[in-house]
Parts: sequence; C-alpha cells; structure tokens
Amino acid sequence: MSVAVTNSQRTRKINLRLLKKITGTLLMELEVEAAELAICLVDEAEMTRINETFLRHGGSTDVITFDYTDSDSARPADSVHRVTCPAIQGEIFVCVDEAVAQARKFDTNWQSEVARYIVHGVLHLTGHNDHRPAARKKMKREENRLLAGLSLRFSLAQLSRPARISA
Repeated sequence: MSVAVTNSQRTRKINLRLLKKITGTLLMELEVEAAELAICLVDEAEMTRINETFLRHGGSTDVITFDYTDSDSARPADSVHRVTCPAIQGEIFVCVDEAVAQARKFDTNWQSEVARYIVHGVLHLTGHNDHRPAARKKMKREENRLLAGLSLRFSLAQLSRPARISA
C-alpha cells in the first residue's frame, strides 16, 4: 500500500502522519488489497482551478477524486462503474477551506470534515457513486459508518496538531 499526503494549503496546520495512518486504516477496513493513493490538501483557489479545469464546474467544492485504475488519463472517479475494487490507484483533492466552512454549517469540527472527504473519495475509488438519490443515500450511510468507526479508533481532533518528532 502506498499513501502519499501533500499539503499546499495554509488555512490549518494538519498532522499529515496521522492523516496517512487514518487513511491506511480506512483502506484496511474496506479490504482494499493494493493502493497507490495520493491525498492533496488544497485551498479554495486551487480547488476552484481543479474543479473548473477538469469538471467544468464553477467555483470550489469539498472533494474531487480522480481514478487512475482503469485508464491512462485522469478522470473524475464518480464516473466509475465498478462494483468492487480490491486495488485502487488515484488522487483525492481535499479543500480545507471548504472543510472549515462546512464544519461551521453542520456544527462539527473541520478535522472530521477532512476525514469525511477522504472517506468519500476512497468510496468513489472503490466503486460507489452519488449521482442518483438512492445511490447517494447508500453512499452517505457507508460514509457515516466508516467515519464513526474511524472516530472510535482515532482522535480526529488531533489532526490539527503537528506530528511530534521522536528523538
């Protein structure tokens, strides 16, 4: 399993080591056998650029997932029609500015929102989609279940703390 996390945003300090560990646990929970996954934490301006360039949607959004498993070129993962996916290869772009705004709106914390967006992106890579109401409802239930399990195993609030370097 290969999980790389990059951070180009400056809205919040994030413990990248913990985020990588949470993602690895998520992949194990979903029984993903092999993964090449990049998680990119971006600000609103970068997410707007990605959204407009690749999806032709105006403005920012919370999360965009690109699946590289089945093709030579990047495409949004929600166009995937696989039912199961023991191996994944893709990129998940997470907008931290959007996580902060949504956390206020839904009376939660931004760290949980960031984790939710990663869960959402990984679900897309494993074959879920949210185009139709029934599929969206099913995906949301699975997202909530996985996030609840991660919240029991990890203190998501600690995502806001830089990783400590041991001597």
